[in-house]
Amino acid sequence: MEDGTSMSLGHCGDTDYDVLQWDQREDCEVRQILDRIADKWSLQVIALLDRRSLRFTELRRMIDGVSQRMLTRTLRHLERDGLVSRTVHATVPPRVDYALTPLGGTLHATIRALVTWTEEHQSEIATARAAYDVRVAAEQEEAAAEAAGRDAVARLVLAVRR
Repeated sequence: MEDGTSMSLGHCGDTDYDVLQWDQREDCEVRQILDRIADKWSLQVIALLDRRSLRFTELRRMIDGVSQRMLTRTLRHLERDGLVSRTVHATVPPRVDYALTPLGGTLHATIRALVTWTEEHQSEIATARAAYDVRVAAEQEEAAAEAAGRDAVARLVLAVRR
């Protein structure tokens, strides 16, 4: 195998924790999975299904702003990844329930840890954001003042040359 050739289509790094395993190539399985589970709708679906199985209409009602098309796509992707199971009941009209699989349950525990971390550090993040906004505003004012000064000098030079 040549240097730089991946071991398999989905291989994109060592199994040790390394930022390089989050390769940006489209064929990187790790990147694809992270993109899928970290999207806005997937996180909400996984969180809601941790409590109990739900029907499509219940999920749609509970997730503010999701369209029928996006919820359908999200559920199909999560089912394909083995995180959600879909059960069709032979009734009229047909009833379809969605539930987390055991694999999806392990992911929910990880998501819960991330949410807990966010809740514990939200005030620090708000403080950092406010400080950043003040710093960026000051830098923009300084840059605008410098540009105005350069323009004034340029106009003066042109006036002297005339």
